[in-house]
Amino acid sequence: MTDFSLSCPLPLTDQKTILMAHGGGGRMMQRLIEQLFAPAFRNPILDRRHDSAILSLDSAAPRLAFTTDSYVVQPLFFPGGNIGTLAVNGTVNDLAMGGARPLWLSAGFILEEGLPTETLQRVVLSMREAAEAAGVQIVTGDTKVVDRGKGDGIFINTAGIGVITHPLTLNPAQVRPGDAILLSGDIGRHGITIMTEREGLSFESAIESDCAPVVEPALSLIEAGIAVRCMRDLTRGGLASALVEIAETAGVTIRVREDDIPVRGDVRAACELLGFDPLYVANEGRFIAFVPAEEAERALQILRFHPLTAQAQRIGQVEAGEPGLVSLRSRVGANRVVDMLSGEQLPRIC
Repeated sequence: MTDFSLSCPLPLTDQKTILMAHGGGGRMMQRLIEQLFAPAFRNPILDRRHDSAILSLDSAAPRLAFTTDSYVVQPLFFPGGNIGTLAVNGTVNDLAMGGARPLWLSAGFILEEGLPTETLQRVVLSMREAAEAAGVQIVTGDTKVVDRGKGDGIFINTAGIGVITHPLTLNPAQVRPGDAILLSGDIGRHGITIMTEREGLSFESAIESDCAPVVEPALSLIEAGIAVRCMRDLTRGGLASALVEIAETAGVTIRVREDDIPVRGDVRAACELLGFDPLYVANEGRFIAFVPAEEAERALQILRFHPLTAQAQRIGQVEAGEPGLVSLRSRVGANRVVDMLSGEQLPRIC
């Protein structure tokens, strides 16, 4: 076992700063992963740095995808979903991004003493409904209770297993210069929904989270024979962080066009009012797909067939330029470099 103190030293001040950054998706969390977790647990499967681990028992058996995540969103209930639907959809979406058909989930509950039974029942029933809608079964789990004031109501940890029945290998290392980048729909709704609920804000039109399973539209690309290189769901850190992570891992330049990135008017207005950039705001039902340029139009037609991805757009392309560079062409024709935030715009959004 790797010695943390020797293999991944962090100055004490950096440790404090990193641990104060809620969630992931920012440079601080990336440094924590790269300097602590990755050296400690390094292995070829983990080094692929994708949403789920791809496992193979033997050459004759189908490959499996395995993922895990924890959910600490506050408030527990919000327009368009709750912590339970978020836990199910977030996990099945991670599996789908690896090209897997989700099959089974686990669910671990950390419950705070004094939590109303009615609240827990609402969450559990919504998880059941979300699992049925996503075509998965919750087959194992665990429950723990912590002292009052120590758990913020409910925390949920989920793990998921899916099966891969095609020969493609989807991960950032497969992305190549010339690939087209497809975005499945409008961005920013989930993060703005959480923020407006948390702060008690209201706007003329109701903003609801995009929380949903993206399994069917994502897998339909593969089933139609599209040579998908990589897919990534746009959760913590939003579109911007996903693009930067993939550009850095693949060692390529990514160029995207602001005009082609759909953002609802009410979400854009809320972001301007609150000082947020929609590129960095979390989503829970959106993903990007990297496909060969010659297959981009057919891939868009397939995505637009599904109601959830009817607004899919081609937003940019991959180039053989500076490794890790992401460039955004603005509406006025200027180019700006897109980087990860040093922290997180919106903490506790999933």
